[in-house]
Parts: sequence; C-alpha cells; structure tokens
Amino acid sequence: MRYALRWLCSLLFIIQMYLMMAVLALVFFPWAVISRKGALTACQTYCRWVCWTAGWMVGLRTEVRGEPPTDEVMIAAKHQSFLDIIMIFGAVPSGKFIMKRELIYAPLLGWYSLRVGCIPVDRGKRGQAIAKMKADVEKGASDPGQLVIYPQGTRVAPDDKKPYKAGTAILYDQLGQTCVPVATNIGYFWPKRGFLRKPGTAVVEFLDPIPPGRGVKAFMIELEDVIETNSDRLLAEARAQK
Repeated sequence: MRYALRWLCSLLFIIQMYLMMAVLALVFFPWAVISRKGALTACQTYCRWVCWTAGWMVGLRTEVRGEPPTDEVMIAAKHQSFLDIIMIFGAVPSGKFIMKRELIYAPLLGWYSLRVGCIPVDRGKRGQAIAKMKADVEKGASDPGQLVIYPQGTRVAPDDKKPYKAGTAILYDQLGQTCVPVATNIGYFWPKRGFLRKPGTAVVEFLDPIPPGRGVKAFMIELEDVIETNSDRLLAEARAQK
C-alpha cells in the first residue's frame, strides 16, 4: 500500500510538472519574445516550482552546495536526471546548456532552450559534432552566461561508468575560462527511467574551480577524478538517509 501511494504521488507530480511547464511557457512567452531576460525568468521560475512541488508532493528535498558561479565560466556537471538540469539552471543567473539537437524540436521547450542561449549538437557524428559545437560556442559568445556541459554526454545512473568525452576539454581549451565541476547524487532519488521518485535530500554540489591554462590531458584527468569522487561521496550520503 505504501509503495502504491508513493507511485501515485510520483505520477501526479510528473503530470503537474509538465503541465506547469506549458502554463509558464505560455504566460511568459510575450516577454520572452521581446527579451532574453524574459525567457531566463520563465525558466528559473519553473525550476523553483519543480523543486518546491518535489518537496511536498514526493518528499524529495533539494539542496545546492558550494558556490554557484555568477561570472563567465564553463560548468562541467555530472548528469543523472532531469532534476540536475533544473537545479543547476536555477542556481546560476544565466545558464545555457550544450544539449542534444533533438530537443530543439520539443514544443515550447526547444524554443525556450534556444532563446536562453543553449547550443544544440548532433551526438551521432562525433567529429562533426565537436566542430559544430566549437563554432556555435564562438558564435554565441556575445550572450553572457554560464555554459553548462555534461562531460559524459548523457545521463548516467549511479554506479554506472561511462567515459568522459573530449568535447569538454576542447571547449575548456578554446574558451580559456575557469571550469566549475559539479557533483550530484540525484540519480538515486530520481532515476533515469521510471515514474517512482524517492523521498530524501537530492544534492547538487559546485566544487572548487579549475583555473584556465591546464593542459588538455591533465584537465580531463583532474575533472573526472573530482566529479566522480565527490559524486560517489554524495551517493553514499544518499544511501545512508533513512
């Protein structure tokens, strides 16, 4: 009975979450057409809504640790579920993501993603994707903000291992910006697949910045080590919650 109730609450939470996405997108649309700030405000309002409703509907609290950057930096984050996107975007003033191209065709979501400055890439053709990503980042350099990239290129469930991809190092070298690593344990509570959401405290943690100028190989070794080590620590913390 308890499991069935949790499953029902999770389903209701997901339904209202996507309904509210449509409602806020339409309400803010006139402002978003006129100004990028309108699109950013719409998306940040939605992030706050999801975190608030997750707390009282499914018992999933959200916590941001560390110091979210406010200047021009690259954020390299562990990606486990939709919720880490929401928490990272809600924590920074002007986030923009490297995202898979298919998402630009999603109603409302695709238009808002492009409006805030997200950069779509085709993951199917690695060499072409990297070249296109570099060109798009250069072209979009006039839009201020924090560029968020997922070094593994996809959602990765807790305890799964996937390689860190070269695109992150290429952007780090090209941009000459500080890189802020981000660890998370969100996948334990909000799985990659399925409706069920576990109660507890999901954490996104902004870690110590990596300054520009590292060699590409040294940068990738440091980045993977710091993200994976701290994500494992947060995962152990999640599993210890009662």
